[in-house]
Amino acid sequence: MKALIVFVVVLLITFVGVAAYGKDEGQASHKDIYQEAYVYGFPMVMNYGIMYEYFVDRNSGQFKAPFNQIYNEARVFTPKDTAIVTPNSDTPYSFVGMDLRAEPLVFSLPEVEKNRYYVLQFVDMYTHNYAYLGTRSTGNDAGCYMVAGPNWKGKTPSGIKKVIHCETQFSLAGIRTQLLGADDMPNVAKVQAGYKVQPLSQFLKQSPPEPAPAIDFPPFEKDGMKLQFPKFLNYVLQFCPPVDEEKALRARFSTVGIEAGKPFELEKLSDADKTAEALAVKDGYDSIAKRRDNIGNNINGWLIGSILGDRAFYHGDWVMRAAGAMAGIYGNSAEEAVYPLAKNDADGQPLDGSKNNYKLTFAPGEYPPVNAFWSVTMYDGKTQLLVENSIDRYLINSPMLSSMKKNDDGSVSIYIQKDPPAAEYKSNWLPAPDGPIYLVMRLYWPKDTQPSILPAGSGTWKPPAIEVAK
Repeated sequence: MKALIVFVVVLLITFVGVAAYGKDEGQASHKDIYQEAYVYGFPMVMNYGIMYEYFVDRNSGQFKAPFNQIYNEARVFTPKDTAIVTPNSDTPYSFVGMDLRAEPLVFSLPEVEKNRYYVLQFVDMYTHNYAYLGTRSTGNDAGCYMVAGPNWKGKTPSGIKKVIHCETQFSLAGIRTQLLGADDMPNVAKVQAGYKVQPLSQFLKQSPPEPAPAIDFPPFEKDGMKLQFPKFLNYVLQFCPPVDEEKALRARFSTVGIEAGKPFELEKLSDADKTAEALAVKDGYDSIAKRRDNIGNNINGWLIGSILGDRAFYHGDWVMRAAGAMAGIYGNSAEEAVYPLAKNDADGQPLDGSKNNYKLTFAPGEYPPVNAFWSVTMYDGKTQLLVENSIDRYLINSPMLSSMKKNDDGSVSIYIQKDPPAAEYKSNWLPAPDGPIYLVMRLYWPKDTQPSILPAGSGTWKPPAIEVAK
């Protein structure tokens, strides 16, 4: 009900003020700045909301651990995990919410068996993927790595293989550890137990520095992604020292009250600014969603492109950064994983489990070309969350191939439907919602030799089309 009231208020503000907006040149300028700030800040506010649930609010239902403590989950995500959209249900996760204000953190990684893929992804408060550790980037040998915040200056300490620099004072580390089969979870738990995180002073067995000031994190509100976005963006910005690339941008934002650490009180805005902001939120959101729905190239109904990366990758394209967060925040950069997305079948019609059954067939020897593994995950097309079903199956991945039924020609078909297929094909069933479908492939550590999905959207390997089952 509260969300409905907010939506009605936004519409009323928009319709009441739209005539004045069109006549006032200064008003148009404010609207443009609000919209630019909304697009720029969309992934940052989204990120704050998740970090608040994961590392601050112990009653959120999604809480993991306090900052600077590792949290291992020896399980995969289910429909009960709702903090992030398009959650990965392939790999058990480990999480660290990183507070880098007082001193750096040291990640000590164990030796991991050669046949098990794992990846440690670092995401800053901008949602840039600013560093990677793991099988692809550093190998499966043991080692210690240090992550330092923007204010740290010093030499690489003894025993540290590499120093990783983060632009923001807070960060998130996510570790994906491959699950090799249904009975492999105890082995995953043993690997996870070897992941260690500690402050640099503890690693060096020295006295710790003065602790950083305590923070009263503002509770994240559902309206935080709408009209209240400046309140949360202003809060986040104080932990993001401006880089040269953004100084002019930040100065422009300050003309409408969007500034690091500055209070934002929506009710104190003029009617004109309320109208400008309401229009900016609507148009900004629409521009992000449009970009998300046109990622890369359409290949057999799958959208394939590269929309996640580091600061250099985005090169100031804030709409792309926001679209990446909307499509799947904390997704990997293309060199680590590529994510073909599908909402339509081979004929361009929307996928809908209430109207059709579907089939996705991989010809012999034409599986996704990866060095690690691949999967196809089912999401509800409305919420982008995992779909509850009678067999608790949310994806089909390459480790499952040996238990799946092959067709007479050696191909393998995945049956995408809300009701079970014939008994002999139940091993190939990917349960669908009774409504819109959103499918995501995950290709972990894609091969860079041909055939390859790289460069994402223009590689020589093409995913098969999703066909209506006859």
